[in-house]
Amino acid sequence: MSRMIHALSKPQAQVRLASLFQRLRAGHGWWVFLLRCLVYCDSLALSWSCNRTSTITQVNQIFQNHVALSSSRKLQCGFRTFSTSEDFSAKKCVPCNAKDLRPMTEETANELISKVPDWNLANESGVLKLNRSWKVKSFLKGLELFRLVAEVAESEGHHPDLHLVGWNNVTIEIWTHAVGGLTENDFILAAKISGLPLQDLLRRKAKN
Repeated sequence: MSRMIHALSKPQAQVRLASLFQRLRAGHGWWVFLLRCLVYCDSLALSWSCNRTSTITQVNQIFQNHVALSSSRKLQCGFRTFSTSEDFSAKKCVPCNAKDLRPMTEETANELISKVPDWNLANESGVLKLNRSWKVKSFLKGLELFRLVAEVAESEGHHPDLHLVGWNNVTIEIWTHAVGGLTENDFILAAKISGLPLQDLLRRKAKN
């Protein structure tokens, strides 16, 4: 083990190590084992000199940098996380059958709801959903609204529940049926629906 630490202390070894991880970014497997080895080496380094400890810290920094890059790659492959700073209207829905798709917590949903103004967060028997209502000018205007929403839904491969009640009351519910709750897809679709030109279809509020 001491030889391993000594080898890692050489600048040439650190360069080779960085080069190695550039090639490993496409995979997510056995470098985890190497990371654990370095953690063990780091604990041994406590009994070494300050220079040795500094070297191990530098090596660990290389690991951390490349782990971060690998995590970013996972997001591109469908491992979805949620950021309150994102513009959902500029994003694209992922397939709802993605094995890594998971329902978000109510806490996360409450953080994201401000990114889709006019939409409401509902908890129906433990199932989180987004909903929004409009009052349209006529029954046909309601169907026209549905047509516009349907085009967006088809483009995204993510489909809401549409309700037209009392001839001019439209309500749309969005949630990911496959996971029984909300995912980022739902906020993306809600944001895109909010961007539709619906004003000509809606009843205007009476002026005071």
